[in-house]
Amino acid sequence: MNLNCIPAFVAGALGLVLIQPGLAQPLERGPIGDVSFRYEVEHAITTGLNWLMAHQDEEGWWSSPDVPALTALVLTAIQSEPTKKYRTRHSEAIQKAYDYLLKCRQEDGSIHRGSLVNYNTALSVVALSLALDPAYDDVVRAARRFLIRSQIDMGEPGKLDSPFDGGVGYGSSGEHSDMSNTLVALEALRASEYLPSDRGGNPEPSLNWDAAIQFLQNCQNLPSVNKQTWVSDRAEDRGGFVYQPGESKAGSVTNAVTGRVSLRSYGSISYVGLMSYLYARLEREDARVLAVLEWLRENYTLEENPGMGQEGLYYYFHIMAKALTAAQVDRIALKTGSEVNWQRELAMRLINLQSADGSWSNPNNRWWEKNPHLSTAYAVLTLGLLWSQL
Repeated sequence: MNLNCIPAFVAGALGLVLIQPGLAQPLERGPIGDVSFRYEVEHAITTGLNWLMAHQDEEGWWSSPDVPALTALVLTAIQSEPTKKYRTRHSEAIQKAYDYLLKCRQEDGSIHRGSLVNYNTALSVVALSLALDPAYDDVVRAARRFLIRSQIDMGEPGKLDSPFDGGVGYGSSGEHSDMSNTLVALEALRASEYLPSDRGGNPEPSLNWDAAIQFLQNCQNLPSVNKQTWVSDRAEDRGGFVYQPGESKAGSVTNAVTGRVSLRSYGSISYVGLMSYLYARLEREDARVLAVLEWLRENYTLEENPGMGQEGLYYYFHIMAKALTAAQVDRIALKTGSEVNWQRELAMRLINLQSADGSWSNPNNRWWEKNPHLSTAYAVLTLGLLWSQL
């Protein structure tokens, strides 16, 4: 992994070919190499989108009317389609989907249907921002402010006296923050930075980014900066991330001699950690960024979500592509000394996993990935980003 390619300032890459004004651009496409392979990727994207369009409900939503995030993900996939043909060809269906999102607005600015409040709001903000429609500006402003108000501060106000302070959770009363919801919130805030002030010219409120960085650090297996009792000192965990302070979806390890319990790092959430650090604009030389990059290099694979097997595989692919693109990592050096073109390998992996009808689905239903609407949106988003780099 060429660490020198990481930019000192990365505002974020949403995993899209179309990037919002004010966000860092994805890697520039070099001279055309394998034209045939790029057409294969484009075909996979098109057939995936065709499947999604054929399964849109007449009311505008995908998969469930109660989870607007699913519709927002599909809209984001459509908006990021590299040839941009879909946005014109299916403008009526797209508008119907946006109208559905607007119907999910709540008085406090959030966008949901009663559950997963921050998750639904954040992904909806990204989709609405990508529409580049001034008619949505006030909706995005209100949702953005809601997300900022959702930043956790569990102890004394303004004091980082809880490891959960600075992050974002699902939006339930008495909740804890977690890496997944924090990432989508940070992504939504960066996507909507094109709204620097309200209609009266007053600056928009801002997240406490220092607190957010502190929360991210509190989820990293890095003993030099994270002093919590669960932090692993094992070489195989160093630099990686866990889901939230005190919990890893990959489980724990007990030292047979001391009895000390430490939490295991795992793949998808470690890419979430890298992407979150980049959204928070940490410098490329920062030890925390370098440590997670090293863990990801040591654990590179496309056969599974490291530490989780087949659970969350499509999300793993999706966040891998976003994070490595944002970090401008072009090649990954393996333990054997060889280098891999991860963009081509990942694109080929997704093409081979696509069903004959154009959809993708994970036989393992962890995190809803057996739902083809969700997994197809992840796959199309990922391929759209990869297409720009092949």
